[in-house]
Amino acid sequence: MARQQTDTAPMRHLWDIPTALVLLTRLPLPRLPDHAFANGARAVWAYPLVGLVLGAIASVIAWSAALILPPMIVAGLVLTALVLLSGAMHEDGLADTVDGLWGGHDIARRLDIMKDSRIGAYGVLALILAMGLRWLGLAGIGLGGMVAALVISRAMMPPLMLALPHARDSGLAHSVGRPATGPVLIAVLIAAFGAIILAGGPGLVALCVAGGVATGIGALARARIGGHTGDILGATQITTEIAVLLTLTAFLP
Repeated sequence: MARQQTDTAPMRHLWDIPTALVLLTRLPLPRLPDHAFANGARAVWAYPLVGLVLGAIASVIAWSAALILPPMIVAGLVLTALVLLSGAMHEDGLADTVDGLWGGHDIARRLDIMKDSRIGAYGVLALILAMGLRWLGLAGIGLGGMVAALVISRAMMPPLMLALPHARDSGLAHSVGRPATGPVLIAVLIAAFGAIILAGGPGLVALCVAGGVATGIGALARARIGGHTGDILGATQITTEIAVLLTLTAFLP
């Protein structure tokens, strides 16, 4: 029996990549078996690979559009594609996070606001600023920098999932669970390796900047709601993506 479990363990890990893709994108994937989601927290190591897949698709769009369109229009098309491919879940998380963390006077009220499907003034302004900064950042860097931003930003979510408790006992983040240290470290190492390959030294600088931004969001979430939610993770992805784009814009030609 022990031998059988050892032999099938690698096969179980092969499901982590499609599981991560289903959790973080709206790509038209085949229906996965139930056991693929039995330990969703284990799949966090593959989150940066989701960024790589999205980056590959976005690169094809950017390269094709750049043949006939100016950089700002190309960046707008890429940004539109990324929002559609991810189902706008991260953008929704950013809006809910900003509304909740700044709109409530206690933890219970903040969590209620974050759960509310309606969007407030804080959320609207956050989305406008975030989309504008992403648009400008995408227009200012090459394909390698763009892919690096997508990879690094998705590797910033697992550390928060490990470091912070769940702020509520329901929701997507709670259903995924708390990851072990190993998968989280693998996610960060994949992001570091990808940063070097895709953007060289500036990529590592951007990774450190993203880590600082994620740490700040984690500290704010702990102080305001006592932990993390799926919205906090979505906000982390968007803000660290912006941080990477702007950092690489400053360093790369």
